[in-house]
Amino acid sequence: MGNLSTRIVLIPAAGWLLGFLIAPVQALEQRPKGDMTTPHARVAQSGAVIDASQPSATLFKNVKVFDGKSNNLTASTSVLVVGNKIEKIGGNISAPEKATIIDGGGRTLMPGLIDAHWHAMLVRPTPDEALKWDVGYANLVAGAEAADTLVRGFTTVRDVGGPVFGLKRAIDDGVVAGPRIYPSGAIITVTSGHGDFRQPFELPRTLGSARSRMEQIGGSMVADSPDEVRVRVREQLMLGATQIKLTGGGGVASPHSPLDVSTFTEPELRAAVEAAENWGTYVVVHAYTPESMKRAINAGVKCIEHGHLMDEANAKLIAERGIWLSIQPFPDEMANAFPPGSLQRAKFAEVLAGMDVAYRLARKHKLKTAWGTDIIFSPALARRQGQLLVALARWYTPAEILVMATSTNAELLAMSGKRNPYPGKLGVVEEGALADLLVVDGNPLDNLNLIADPAKNFVVIMKDGKVFKNQLR
Repeated sequence: MGNLSTRIVLIPAAGWLLGFLIAPVQALEQRPKGDMTTPHARVAQSGAVIDASQPSATLFKNVKVFDGKSNNLTASTSVLVVGNKIEKIGGNISAPEKATIIDGGGRTLMPGLIDAHWHAMLVRPTPDEALKWDVGYANLVAGAEAADTLVRGFTTVRDVGGPVFGLKRAIDDGVVAGPRIYPSGAIITVTSGHGDFRQPFELPRTLGSARSRMEQIGGSMVADSPDEVRVRVREQLMLGATQIKLTGGGGVASPHSPLDVSTFTEPELRAAVEAAENWGTYVVVHAYTPESMKRAINAGVKCIEHGHLMDEANAKLIAERGIWLSIQPFPDEMANAFPPGSLQRAKFAEVLAGMDVAYRLARKHKLKTAWGTDIIFSPALARRQGQLLVALARWYTPAEILVMATSTNAELLAMSGKRNPYPGKLGVVEEGALADLLVVDGNPLDNLNLIADPAKNFVVIMKDGKVFKNQLR
């Protein structure tokens, strides 16, 4: 009878629990599509008004189009956006009923910019604050930065390390304004590797012991064998990662990783590649030195992050294998994120010294090159995000730069396959593409410096068919 009475008690309890779990799902399913709790307008830190109204259609009239792929602009034309996609491009388009009409006055319409190397949760805090802040507060700060990122014209970012899943969801659900985020989740590192921010008192590491603070917040995860790597990769995929980030060599910001070291072994890297490819996506590896780059490439990694110290042999190997190089034009001022006289600042100087050679090798061997900023621990530098894109003028033409930051970066992001949270075409202005659009007050193909001052020169910003800034009312 004892067993029977237990079953009688548990059945109602299980039913209640099942109802509790299902009810929120049913509520979401019943909510009208697009019925988000997005505020009509808010003010970003930059002072720009974010207009989050959601018209069913928007017609851009009298605009010259940079399509994200060409070397020049079209003649004056019109672009019709219906829902979140570009429906029609042409000279004579009738505006649907209740459509918003934006007269560009001959200005340039172009795709939203894409930053392929971003850390949304690490832009504003210092390294110490990133570990100590309350998680809720950290997300609120990152949400404010996300709004500012969007009004700088960056409608999409690939986040290559950090606890960004909650922020991504808040943006996608319309709770806060911000760019589309392709998340990697926690950086996967080895003991003493780049991304290991543990303190000496947290050693030795014992398998199965309590997680360190950096692991608790999802900033990075330590894995010291192929089996551990598989677990950590699968965890991030379970959480919603679109690609996986490993640190294959030493780095600048981490306190315990000399720049010249190689960290993961080739079998460990292969374990990550296999686990990611089983999910239809890819692995990116942080690597500066020739040895760490070569090891990652031999393991089947599809994208090298940084590569500032690569040599001719590396460049040839990358070209032969069709590997992506996601490299950043670091500014001298980025050193200010680290204390004067610190090891981190010295490591950054070494990376900076190799940058010109790396870019010249990328051009010489026609590598598939993506652009990003890798801004961390510096809200002041984040405000210059567009200026860092303009810095590519040292090696590329304005058209090449804008193509890289739109359609080329979009091609890299699309490698996430079915893990892509935003199915559709990004980085281009063409019929059927997702409507992430900027109206620029001038021709950035003639004057690339327009990109460096988005508050003044980006007069309209649209993401996913919604207008977040409009100075042409």
